[in-house]
Amino acid sequence: MPVIAPMPAARPAHIPSQRESSEDGMAAGTTVDHLTETYRAHYRSLLGLAALLLDDTASCEDVVQEAFIRVHSARSRVREPEKTLAYLRQTVVNLSRSALRRRILGLKLLSKPMPDMASAEEGAYEQLERDQLIRAMRGLQRRQREVLVLRYFADMTEAQVADTLGISLGSVKAYGSRGIAALRVAMEAPA
Repeated sequence: MPVIAPMPAARPAHIPSQRESSEDGMAAGTTVDHLTETYRAHYRSLLGLAALLLDDTASCEDVVQEAFIRVHSARSRVREPEKTLAYLRQTVVNLSRSALRRRILGLKLLSKPMPDMASAEEGAYEQLERDQLIRAMRGLQRRQREVLVLRYFADMTEAQVADTLGISLGSVKAYGSRGIAALRVAMEAPA
């Protein structure tokens, strides 16, 4: 499944309005139309990315919506429209990290942890496999989990993962290899 959808060829190029072109002569950046198309095309994949980093649907939806709001607010800084999706992915990863930090702080302040509740509509077998994978992913180091999510769920290349996380290509390979080995051991262990 391709992650980046090409822009439709039939659409005319964005012509900046007089107001846009008069603002200090700056480039227009990502247009609202392009951001809207990106939203329609990639909302679900970004939601899935957040779901692999977080554990509840409501938080995932909040993170993805906040990411689109932030990119919309900063769209003039995204000079090349083809980089909008990468900017959105990075924002989703960063907002997911922040959400996890807030949860950890909240759990420290609570006297009892909240129980995890599965949704009723998910099948029992799929739920068991999903729970096992989530437990295994949670057992990984943070960087290993991030590399595996970006590499295999978001279909990013190792170089893209390195750029997104701000680490070297060798580190991406090492974290990925160690993460897969740890997942293999965790998934084969009896529950």
